[in-house]
Amino acid sequence: MEIKSIKKLKLYGFNNLTKTLSFNMYDICYAKTPQHRQKYIEYVDEEYNAERLTGILTEVANIIGANILNIAKQDYDPQGASVTMLISEGKLSSGPTKSITNGLDDPLPDAVVAHLDKSHITVHTYPESHPDKGISTFRADIDVSTCGEISPLKALNYLINSFNSDIAIIDYRVRGFTRDVNGKKFYIDHKINSIQNYISKDTRELYHMIDVNVYQENIFHTKMLLKEFDLDNYLFGTDQKELIPGEKKKIKQRLKKEMAEIFYGKNIPKV
Repeated sequence: MEIKSIKKLKLYGFNNLTKTLSFNMYDICYAKTPQHRQKYIEYVDEEYNAERLTGILTEVANIIGANILNIAKQDYDPQGASVTMLISEGKLSSGPTKSITNGLDDPLPDAVVAHLDKSHITVHTYPESHPDKGISTFRADIDVSTCGEISPLKALNYLINSFNSDIAIIDYRVRGFTRDVNGKKFYIDHKINSIQNYISKDTRELYHMIDVNVYQENIFHTKMLLKEFDLDNYLFGTDQKELIPGEKKKIKQRLKKEMAEIFYGKNIPKV
């Protein structure tokens, strides 16, 4: 989806705005036995190991037009993985930098100064299971933080589609300011009133979505909960045909309660 920019603005040196896109993505399932729960943990741990996550983040860097400077990746025992990438807007050069404009779709300059402490992509995974209710969850936390003209919003749809999550909680914030050549401060360099504006129509139609935005602070927050609920898609190691009707009902209630609690960020008491 095209990212709309304010009309071109001549800047004084480097664009110092920091744009951060953060995700909590959740996959929920019901695993009936302790053995099933362990198999689920092993499955998602392998499906989203450090090598696979590195490939996803590499594609994010390609999409937003960033150069990868360094990669640190780690798989953990008993479960989970992390990947961190340092990125820059353009190739490092010892030569002088060029003046740049704030048009997000403009060609990148030949050489820029990279702010390595602010430009990075990270992911951490957290597979876990409920101690006695058969519910297991997989959470991936992702941060794409850029300094300069490149925007993490360009990778929004790719990341959502890469994890096919039941729930996604997304934050976007623009921090700091940049100056024009006359010294005037600009606290944002593109138009946005909702993260949903940058999510494809096909994806939006799959989810219930709510926004909480603080426009004067350039803080944007969107929650997404999958609309369709087919029990077969949430069972791990068990077929729906193996369950008696009363058991099916209880499992659905447990799954929907778990998803609602994550979506709304609070424990829901039993009725």
